[in-house]
Amino acid sequence: MIQLKVVQSGERLDRHLARALPELSRSRIQQLIRAGLVTVDSKPTKPGMLVEAGMQITLRIPPSPSAPSLIAQPFPLDIVYEDEALLVIAKPAGLVVHPGAGHPHNTLVNALLAYCPTLATDESQRPGIVHRLDRDTSGLLIVAKTERALEHLRAQFQQHRVQKTYLALVHGRPPTPQGIIEAPVGRDPHYRQRMAVISGGRTARTAYQQLAPLGDYTLLRVSPETGRTHQIRVHLAWLGIPVAGDRIYGRRREQVAMPRQFLHAWQISFEHPSGTRLSLKAPLPADLRAVLDALARRYPIDDKEIMQLLEE
Repeated sequence: MIQLKVVQSGERLDRHLARALPELSRSRIQQLIRAGLVTVDSKPTKPGMLVEAGMQITLRIPPSPSAPSLIAQPFPLDIVYEDEALLVIAKPAGLVVHPGAGHPHNTLVNALLAYCPTLATDESQRPGIVHRLDRDTSGLLIVAKTERALEHLRAQFQQHRVQKTYLALVHGRPPTPQGIIEAPVGRDPHYRQRMAVISGGRTARTAYQQLAPLGDYTLLRVSPETGRTHQIRVHLAWLGIPVAGDRIYGRRREQVAMPRQFLHAWQISFEHPSGTRLSLKAPLPADLRAVLDALARRYPIDDKEIMQLLEE
């Protein structure tokens, strides 16, 4: 239970509480008021009520309904950036982001709860999670610590204002050195565990740029402009250049040892809740760097940016 005394008159109740309690978003505060969990001088109220000096506000925050089923499990996190509002981690391949069928524990969420037990949460079992990466995709992932940050970041993803750049090694060559794939993505009607480009699917848009040809492979910079499940993998496979090592959408013979799908969330740029813009990078992990290194020994690379990837 939180109790506050109003010092200055004339402000809406929801605005007053959002300013006094920055860890809660304004929409969350409005939900609590409408649920009768906020009283003013012991009486129920409305979000738009104008407060007056001397009023006593009492706010009760119910425990998250999902909290009892989530277990904190400490294991190391590769933190690229952290402050009071959020953290950005470099997720390793093989780590599931949140609990689900077949993966009730040992997920990123379990580790995050051990690291930061007060993570922003809602009715889901995904405290702090504003976007996700496939289990075998490595790279940058943003996690919100406060409800305000959670709301701010989710709005950016919904409005496609977060810039994400992946590195993908694919089989073959794209039809043009750079381009945009615009094709609707939905559940594959024949294999429900897969996604596919289908009529009636959700709008999906992916930009790509060729970085270096490597024998029968090509290294691409890929930027998804929407966030559909498996979008990059589905779009590249549909274009005829599946991601190397992809056992679901690729399944081609590899020239070099491929430990997993070669897809890495390399860079991300977004607006911090404070209003400043953050741009972060996660170096290519050792397993994918070894793949590039093996190919570079066979096929010379002139691109300085690609050579830097091997040296990071």
